[in-house]
Amino acid sequence: MQRRLHAVTGIAASLLLVALAVSGALLAPLPALDRAGVSVPPRGAVNLADLASAVVARYPAAEQITRKPSGRVVVDYALDDEPFSVTIDPATAAPIAPYAPSAFGTRLGDFHRAFAMGDAPLGHGLAGLGALALLAVALSGLRLLLTRMGGIALLGAPVRGTPLQKLHVLASRASFLGLVLLALSGAWMSAAFFRILPTGIEAQPAYPAALSGAAPLPLADMAALRVVDLGDLRRLILPYAGDAFEPLELQTRLGAGFIDQASGEVVAWLPHSPARRVYAAVLALHTGQGLWWLALLTGASALVVPVLAYSGLVLWWRRRRARPRIRRNVALADADTVILVGSEGNSTWGFAYTLQNALTAAGHFVHVAEMNQLSAAHCGDRRMFILTATYGDGAAPATARKFLEILPKLKAKPKRGVTVLGFGDRDFGHFCYFAVEVEAALIAKGWPIFSHLETINRESPQEFARWGDGIAPHLGHGLRLVHIAETPRRQPFELLSRQDYGAEVGAPSAIMRFGAPPDVRVGLWQKLTGRAALPYFEAGDLIGIVPPGSNMPRYYSIGSASADGFLEFSVREHEHGLCSRYLHGLRAGDRISAFVRPNPEFRLDSGRNPVILVGAGCGVGPLAGFIRANKMRRPMRLYFGARDPVADFLYRREMLEWLAEGKLSALVTAFSRTADPAYLQDKIEADAEVLRAMVKAGAQLMVVGSREMARDVRSAFERVLASEGIATDKLRAEGRYVEDIY
Repeated sequence: MQRRLHAVTGIAASLLLVALAVSGALLAPLPALDRAGVSVPPRGAVNLADLASAVVARYPAAEQITRKPSGRVVVDYALDDEPFSVTIDPATAAPIAPYAPSAFGTRLGDFHRAFAMGDAPLGHGLAGLGALALLAVALSGLRLLLTRMGGIALLGAPVRGTPLQKLHVLASRASFLGLVLLALSGAWMSAAFFRILPTGIEAQPAYPAALSGAAPLPLADMAALRVVDLGDLRRLILPYAGDAFEPLELQTRLGAGFIDQASGEVVAWLPHSPARRVYAAVLALHTGQGLWWLALLTGASALVVPVLAYSGLVLWWRRRRARPRIRRNVALADADTVILVGSEGNSTWGFAYTLQNALTAAGHFVHVAEMNQLSAAHCGDRRMFILTATYGDGAAPATARKFLEILPKLKAKPKRGVTVLGFGDRDFGHFCYFAVEVEAALIAKGWPIFSHLETINRESPQEFARWGDGIAPHLGHGLRLVHIAETPRRQPFELLSRQDYGAEVGAPSAIMRFGAPPDVRVGLWQKLTGRAALPYFEAGDLIGIVPPGSNMPRYYSIGSASADGFLEFSVREHEHGLCSRYLHGLRAGDRISAFVRPNPEFRLDSGRNPVILVGAGCGVGPLAGFIRANKMRRPMRLYFGARDPVADFLYRREMLEWLAEGKLSALVTAFSRTADPAYLQDKIEADAEVLRAMVKAGAQLMVVGSREMARDVRSAFERVLASEGIATDKLRAEGRYVEDIY
C-alpha cells in the first residue's frame, strides 16, 4: 500500500511538483544575492531615531524607511514629484545604489505562488495541492526507505541496487529534510490563503482619534524611535512635511503602531499575535527571506525533485513492465477467490496469472494481490490461495516481507479455507522455507487449511500442473494448469573468446566472453559514444539463457560491466546440465539468445571501505568483475578456492596483473587436490587477526559459490569474529555480508 501511495501520488503530481520545484530552486539564490554586499551593523549600533534623522536630513521628501529581511535598508522618497528608491548605508544614510525589486524574481515568484494567476483561488489551490503531494511522497518514501534499509538504525547504510535505484535512494535521502520543510511550509501558507489557518495580518492598530497638532519634535529626540534597534525595524512611514496632525506609522518585529509627532510617544500599539508570528516564521522558512543560507539548502533540495521524478517514473515503469499483467482482475468486493503472491523476480506472478485464468474459466471470480496487501477485506466468505517464492536461503520475497507482521493482527479469516504453494530450488538447504513459515503461521492463527503445503522446484510447469490436479477435488471441479513461462525480451550475444580449465581434474569450466554481434543495430547513444550495443549491466548481475529444448532460463553471474564493452561469465559443465553442456559446446563466433536480469542485492558498497571476497571455482566470476572495476584501489582481499593450481586456477593471469596494479591488495588460495590440501574455511581461520581488523574497519564480505561452501565459510567467519562479538547475521542485516549461492 505504501509503495502504491508513493508511486501513484508521485506520478499523478509529477508535472506539478517539477514546476514548483524548478521555480522554487530558481528563486532560492535571490535571498543570498540580496544579502550580498549589504552591511548589517551589529545589534545596538544603530537606533531608529538617529537613522530617521539622518535620512530626512539627506532626503527631505523621504516617505518611508524599510529594512528588508536581508538587512538591506531602503528609503523611498520623492523628487520633483517622481518616486525614487535607494539603498543606503544604515550608519550614515549615504546612498549606495538605486533600488528596484527584481523583475525576474517578481514574475517567477508569482508563478511559484499561484502559477501566475494572481490571487485566483485556482492558482493557490494548485500550489497547495502540490505541497500536500510533496509531503505525501516524502513521507511514504521515507517509510519505503526504512523498510528497504532495515530500520532507522541502518538508514544511512550504503545503498545497494541498480544505478538508477541508487540514484533515487541517495537523492531522496539527501533531500528529505529540505523537501519536508518546503512541503509543510508551502501547505501552511496555502491553508492561510484560504483562511483555513489564521495569519494575524488583518489585525491593525487603531488609528489615533485626535492628536495635539503641536510643533513636531526632531526625529532624533523621539523616545519611541530611540528605543527601536535597527534590527527590529520593518517599516517606518513618515508624515508629510508640515502636517502636524498625521502620526508616524511604525512596524517592527514585535508589533505595529502610531507615534505622535509632537510628543514622540506611541499613541496606539498592537503587538503581533502568535498567529502572525508563526506565519512570519513559516514564510521565512519557505522563502529564505532573512535566512539566505537556508534558502540555498532548500533550493538544492528542490533541484533534486526533477531527478526523483524522472528516476521514480522510470523505476515504476520497469517494475510494471517486468510484472506479468493480471488481466480480468476482479474487484475485491466481488471476488469469491483471492490469490496472494510473494515474489522477488516476478516469476511467481506468472504462475498466479495461470491459476487465475484456470479458476476464472471454471466460473470463479478471482482477485490477485501482493501478500504485503493482506487485510481483513481479503478474508470473509472466500477461498484463498497463497503462492510464494523464498528469497535466497530462506528469506521472504519482496512482495511478502510484511505478511507475517500483518497476519497476527487480523481477526477475520477466509471461511472457505487457505492453501499455500511454495516455489524454490531444492539445491538450497532452506528449500521453500518461507512458504513453510507462512503455513505454520496460518495454522497457529487458526485459519482453516483446505490443502496442506505443496512445493514447486525450479519453476517446474509439470509439478505445477500436478498440484492443480491435486487441488481439483477440494474445488469440486477439474483444474487444468498449463503454464508457459514468459521470459523477458532476449537479444543475441556473440561468443568472442573462451578460456577452458579443469578438464584434467574432472571439473571442466570455461570463462566465456560475449559481445554484441556486428550486424546488430545500435542506437544513437551507442553511435555517439562508440559503445557496443550491449544492455546495461554491472558485475554481479545475471545473464538469463534459455537453452534449446527448454523454456526455463538458467542464470549465471556476470563478471564484467557493460562499460567494459563485453559480457563475461564463468560456467562449469555438469554431466546432466542441459544449459552448461550447451554453452560448453559453443565456439568463437557462435551466438546465444539471452537477457540481463539486475541483481541489486549483490553489489559492492560505495566508498573506500575494505572488501573481503570469497569464491570457489566458477563462483570467482562476479568477484573478478568487482576487482576489474576497482579503479579507486580500495583494499580488496580475495580468497579463491579450486581443485588444482594448474588445472583450474581461473583468472590466474588476470589476478597477478590486478595485484601488480593495486586493484587487488591480497590473494589467498586454497587448493584441495595437492600434496598439502587446503580449503577456504582453513585459510579464513588462519587469517583471523587480519580479517577481524578489516571487519572492524567497516569491510564488506562478498561470498560466491555452492551452498555447502557458503555454509562452511559462514561458520568460519562466525568463529573468527566471535571474539569481537560480531555475528554474521548482523553483518547480513547491514548489507555487509552478502552471498550469491547456487
